[in-house]
Amino acid sequence: MPKKLMLSVIFVLLAFQVVQAQKNKPIDRKATRQTKALYHNLRKLAKKQTLFGHQHATEYGHGWMGDFDRSDVKSVTGSHPAIIGIDFSGFSGRPAEAIQTAKERVRKTVIDTYNRGGVITAAWHFSNPISPGGFNWVDSVSKPAVGSIIPGGEAHAQYKEILRGVGEWAHTVKGNDGKLVPIIFRPYHEFDGGWFWWGKPHASREDFITLWQFTVSYLRDSLQVHNFIYAFSPDNKFRTEAQYLERYPGDEWVDMVGVDNYGDMGRNRFAPDTAALKLKIVSDYAQKAGKLAAFTETGLESIPDTTWWTNMLLKTMKTYPVQLTYVLVWRNDMRSPTHFYAPFPGQVSAPNFLKFYRDPYTLFEKDLKKIYRRKFLGIF
Repeated sequence: MPKKLMLSVIFVLLAFQVVQAQKNKPIDRKATRQTKALYHNLRKLAKKQTLFGHQHATEYGHGWMGDFDRSDVKSVTGSHPAIIGIDFSGFSGRPAEAIQTAKERVRKTVIDTYNRGGVITAAWHFSNPISPGGFNWVDSVSKPAVGSIIPGGEAHAQYKEILRGVGEWAHTVKGNDGKLVPIIFRPYHEFDGGWFWWGKPHASREDFITLWQFTVSYLRDSLQVHNFIYAFSPDNKFRTEAQYLERYPGDEWVDMVGVDNYGDMGRNRFAPDTAALKLKIVSDYAQKAGKLAAFTETGLESIPDTTWWTNMLLKTMKTYPVQLTYVLVWRNDMRSPTHFYAPFPGQVSAPNFLKFYRDPYTLFEKDLKKIYRRKFLGIF
């Protein structure tokens, strides 16, 4: 065998072994002990149960903001959600003082959740770094930024500075035990749609994959952030595994695969069979590739359907024997009378939500026991 061909074969075999070794383990080999334990315990729990999550649950809710140890979910059930969603949206695109304030506020939410025994997931509604328009795509002002912030792009240095801010913050989130808080980090979500500047119409497949890989590598390898679990979550525009994986950056760059699906859950149509099939595609790939899986975003705004929690959401998740680590519904706005996705006392779906809460399949914060310790996981 020619020497060059032999070296190529050896390289392929070594690469295959590296990928194989990452099955059912975090892609960060230097992940903190608590991060590894969370990963392991989420995978273990997903075989029979799913954690319930709510975005911004303890930061604000329907008609309130900043109250101590409060969430609308707790007001209805007596327990906070098991998963609390936060957002890095305030970490860039603002004056320095506003960025610092946002980081301090989010840091407190993260630490408080960890100290109670809950789990954190972070979205990133990242303001366009090269044009106005915020994180949304606005035809009149937005510019395609993905090609500009990847290596070789004119705004790459600026992007590295933004990531440095995220990395520095990640090193400061320590619980009462002095340990760094693990965070499920979900950047560039719903990339298969066109409503965000990183969406499919505004970035090539190759540039998007480069962006994802650079982001993970820079945080993990250059900035030494070892308390992140990386989650990949397109919207619901796929019907096959091949479509789902169209912009997938590779198993060595992803810890968790998920899907955001509002459209099939009542926003556009009530299609539990279709939604369930998409969850099956995600879960099947996760089990095959040795990844975690999750229903990363869903919900029905205003929840007018009084049985949505059991007849729609629970039914969808139980149609197939999927293994989902969590399901997260979107936020409850503090001012809007209609923009909410979890019930509050007196809301018409609250009685049905209590049935959802009491179902053995769903886990809330009160149900978790030492999820950051590998040897002592249990359920009350």
